[in-house]
Amino acid sequence: MDARQGHGLTAEFLGSVGEDGAPARPAWTERGTPAYRRISAALFLAGFATFSLLYCVQPLLPAFTEDFGVSPAESSLALALSTGLLALAILAAGALSQAVGRRGLMFASLCGAALCNIAAGLAPGWHGLLIARALEGLALGGVPAVAMAYLAEEIHPRSLGLAMGLYVAGNAFGGMIGRVGIGALTELTSWRMALIVLGGLGLAAALGFIALLPASRNFAPRPGFDPKYHLRAWGGHLAHGGLPLLFLIGFLAMGAFVTVYNYAGFRLTAPPYGLGETAISLIFTVYLFGIAASSAAGALADRLGRGPVLMAGTLVAAAGVALTLAHALAGVIAGIVVLTIGFFMTHAVASGWVGRMAATAKGHAASLYLLAYYLGSSVMGSVGGWFWSGGGWWAVAAFAGAMLAAALAAAVRLRGIERGAERRTDRVTVSSKEP
Repeated sequence: MDARQGHGLTAEFLGSVGEDGAPARPAWTERGTPAYRRISAALFLAGFATFSLLYCVQPLLPAFTEDFGVSPAESSLALALSTGLLALAILAAGALSQAVGRRGLMFASLCGAALCNIAAGLAPGWHGLLIARALEGLALGGVPAVAMAYLAEEIHPRSLGLAMGLYVAGNAFGGMIGRVGIGALTELTSWRMALIVLGGLGLAAALGFIALLPASRNFAPRPGFDPKYHLRAWGGHLAHGGLPLLFLIGFLAMGAFVTVYNYAGFRLTAPPYGLGETAISLIFTVYLFGIAASSAAGALADRLGRGPVLMAGTLVAAAGVALTLAHALAGVIAGIVVLTIGFFMTHAVASGWVGRMAATAKGHAASLYLLAYYLGSSVMGSVGGWFWSGGGWWAVAAFAGAMLAAALAAAVRLRGIERGAERRTDRVTVSSKEP
């Protein structure tokens, strides 16, 4: 559909829908409008709550090792169970949102996850904490894929890159506040109280989200549950020429990123660094660079094309991993900064590209991307513990670097697909101008 046709359409056109239930003539939300600002703010809050709740335990892994007498790899289960079950829940949430709607499901998921975080702080033992964290991952499954689908359905395609970048910036801000705040609160009180306080902040963010987010205008629910429809939608995306490459990039980039962050704490608490909880948590303020990088990468992708920015992001992330091999603390921190910038560039572009590349059933495409993304966090983040125990930081860096090299190869292939599509578009344009 021509962009001019989509501009300014109102609800009178919403009676006409396509095969997947979406309106045939969308009523796009344009950049610069009040609705665009409300959507951006609401999804920023959703990203903040999701990532602060999900990753708040990452700085606490050494404390769990000490308090519960578990190994570093076992302590990572507090995060791996959440991200692993989140990955599985995303598929169900993507299908469920087709029936019940996007907005209400995201709100219920945010509230449920915040309550589970509070329960984790109150859990009397290690297994109780793991159960609460597992349930938290299941609850959070109703946010990421549905948020991506909502943006792809409601925001005009020419503004989608920036909108997705702002959403990912909210993820980065939440990841930073969750990690930094948990460390500071732990030293002031205890890690249990810190988890409870963060759960309360998650509930407040959920209330702000539901107050700000407009109802969907370009979504028509499909009542009931039709397994054949969902299987057909997922199968179509997996058979696509480019989407599986985006899913692979999400898996590998997230796996490398979480591996470095999971075990950097163990490295920096040991000699010769000997950093405390607060000092280690302050390192996560480098997420500020991720906030800037994600929004900038989304805007650049709208202007320069997604392929070049995606390749640049993976190269920057790999350079960051290499820098962490430095012995000096300043070099290690610089490497984490560069890795963070590169990762959020990669994720912002890849996640936005999924919504553009999927012609129909965008919620299903987003759910597959995030399934791969969080499986990368869960599986590779835990496997990284074996590398840390077996070979120290050099082994961890080699493992993360290998994943980013594979992600770069996939990004190069996607760039080739993008250029081929551009050439086909140019040929169609030229032929349409011929007399």
